Amino acid sequence: MSYLGVPVISGSGLVVTLERKEGSLHLRLKGTADMSAVSALDDQLAAVHAEAARERLTAVFVDFRDLEFMNSSCFKCLVTWLGNAQDLAEADRYRIVVKSNRDMHWQRRSLNALRSFAADIFSIEASP
Repeated sequence: MSYLGVPVISGSGLVVTLERKEGSLHLRLKGTADMSAVSALDDQLAAVHAEAARERLTAVFVDFRDLEFMNSSCFKCLVTWLGNAQDLAEADRYRIVVKSNRDMHWQRRSLNALRSFAADIFSIEASP
């Protein structure tokens, strides 16, 4: 299955699904994002960015609640995505809203660091 011309990531411990709902994009990451997922995750996030910019969407929602671990290389993919979103003209920027699992301590630390990098477009909704 694919969306935006990029296959849904599945395998190597990471599953990423993507769907469009009510004028926004929704990603769900599940499992473990390790070195074997870097290239596919980078491609997926680049496709999401291109679609959000092309369609002038106001938000992209990312569900991390079932993401057990993300290594630094995959985390860099997120940093690149945030940078690309911030590089858009202010009127064309979209928000990135992450739903996190507050019980996973790595998410709290890592996502708060991302928020400080891109506070104007990035927000976190913590839930159990």
